Amino acid sequence: MPKMKTKSAAKKRFKITGSGKVKAAAAGKRHGMIKRSNKFIRDARGTMVLADADAKIVKQFLPNGL
Repeated sequence: MPKMKTKSAAKKRFKITGSGKVKAAAAGKRHGMIKRSNKFIRDARGTMVLADADAKIVKQFLPNGL
């Protein structure tokens, strides 16, 4: 059986924490920020923890847990 390969796009965008949760940068902050609220801009600055359904998909892309 061949080795499981890590998706290069996923290893650049996601990080798995020690407890197994998946962290990612907030979406929607490339352009058009002038019409966003200050709260949105502030909250989008950091990282967020993905929902369980999304995390399950991302973990399939990262078999070695990068």
